[in-house]
Amino acid sequence: MKPLTLKVHLLLICLILAQLQGCAAPLLVAGAAGGATVATDKRSARSMVDDQLIESKTKDKIYADAEVAKKIHINITSYNGVVLLTGEALSNSLRARAINIARQINNVRRVHNEIRVADLTSFGSRTNDSWITSKVKTQMFTAKEFKSSQVKVVTEAGTVYIMGLVTKEAGNRAAEIARNVSGVKRVVKIFEYL
Repeated sequence: MKPLTLKVHLLLICLILAQLQGCAAPLLVAGAAGGATVATDKRSARSMVDDQLIESKTKDKIYADAEVAKKIHINITSYNGVVLLTGEALSNSLRARAINIARQINNVRRVHNEIRVADLTSFGSRTNDSWITSKVKTQMFTAKEFKSSQVKVVTEAGTVYIMGLVTKEAGNRAAEIARNVSGVKRVVKIFEYL
């Protein structure tokens, strides 16, 4: 079988599995599509899969209750078993519930809680955060001395969170790049240093 044909077959299998299995198939699709990122990522392939599973399992458990889902807006980001929770919850008990769920997921080594007890953000606010994330990633991508694939970027309410396995120099450079993007209110480094 030719390599391209094999990739097409794998993609089709993954799409079929997505319909049957829920969240496991997107991991395979992401793995097949993200080959270039895998080559420069400092995590092992197993760790990358674990991070995807951590994110999807945590989200599924947090949002399992339809009534609770109406009272929270929580983003889950995992990098090398370190979980970042961002967003809003309408009460301290909902916030604590989300944190406890994340801590109980297999392969979670540490949880960074950045969930605010506040009204849920508007669509406009979330769109602005996505725009900021895109600008930060673009600036990192164009920085010649910096490998943007080593860093995950998450923005919530104008605060940019940066995660990854980097040297101290690369972490400081990533923070400097993010800090100089318009619309960024604050930069929080959640790095593990090599």
